[in-house]
Amino acid sequence: MTATVTSIVYSPQPGSYNRKPLAEAVLLAGYGIDGDRKGGNPRRNLNVLDQETIDILDAEGIPTGPGVLGENMILAGVRLDASPPGTRIRIGQQALVEMVALREPCYKLTALDARMPDLVVGRVGVMARVVEGGIVRVGDEVVVVLGGATE
Repeated sequence: MTATVTSIVYSPQPGSYNRKPLAEAVLLAGYGIDGDRKGGNPRRNLNVLDQETIDILDAEGIPTGPGVLGENMILAGVRLDASPPGTRIRIGQQALVEMVALREPCYKLTALDARMPDLVVGRVGVMARVVEGGIVRVGDEVVVVLGGATE
């Protein structure tokens, strides 16, 4: 199975949790998605989640969907929970991201489901930094280039 990008979302407005879906985005090295209000944090340029985990959460009745859990990108065919910090992933032709750490779920998730964030600890993806920027698109191929696990 070829690993691919299945969703890209970002938050364009300060103070807003609303995420806007994108067919393509520009990733900026050391920042994240161009225009994302949460970009630029050196510990987390991107929140990345895998489709396989979303499918598990959905089967458990946890609200899911593009951007619902606060992620910027959803990747199918790459198990991020099996990808240690330092794993690098090429997205499309240009962008390279590096897994930094498992993402800690935010208390704001309680607005979606009172059982959260406790119910999703260790299952809301990873924080990643953009090593090399470039254009990424929904449907782009995703390749693990250093470490990590693919389906």
